[in-house]
Amino acid sequence: MMTQVSTKATQTLRLIVMSLGQLTVACNIETVYKVVKRSQIHGSGLGLTGMIHLDGQDVIVVDLHRKLFQVPISEKQGYFVIVKNQAADLIAIPVATSPNLMDVLREQVRILPEAYRQSDTLDLVSHVAVVPDGEQTLTIFVLDENTLI
Repeated sequence: MMTQVSTKATQTLRLIVMSLGQLTVACNIETVYKVVKRSQIHGSGLGLTGMIHLDGQDVIVVDLHRKLFQVPISEKQGYFVIVKNQAADLIAIPVATSPNLMDVLREQVRILPEAYRQSDTLDLVSHVAVVPDGEQTLTIFVLDENTLI
């Protein structure tokens, strides 16, 4: 029985999945520090970034909605998905709706070609997964937390 659990764990990738405009994006669960209710963002509000204070730390907020669609996220309520990059920076991504935990088969996940990443606004995405969603499919873009700031 233990072997089956280990095999299943190695065959799937656990993602925190969230809606961002018309896109579905995700973060690898291993990079997620926590998900919290949205609070006040400090900063000018003119750029892509701001700051929140969480657990005695300053956390950079990156408005990916504004980065991708040139329109700031309009919801004042919602959540922050807080990720940690390789430099150990905490980065908060504001989302309007509650993110979901999803296990995706590793065979459904593909690396995005570097040329595509450089030529599209999705330069902050490293992988893409296409998973069954009822009778249709769901395309999930997996964020590269090291390119967010």
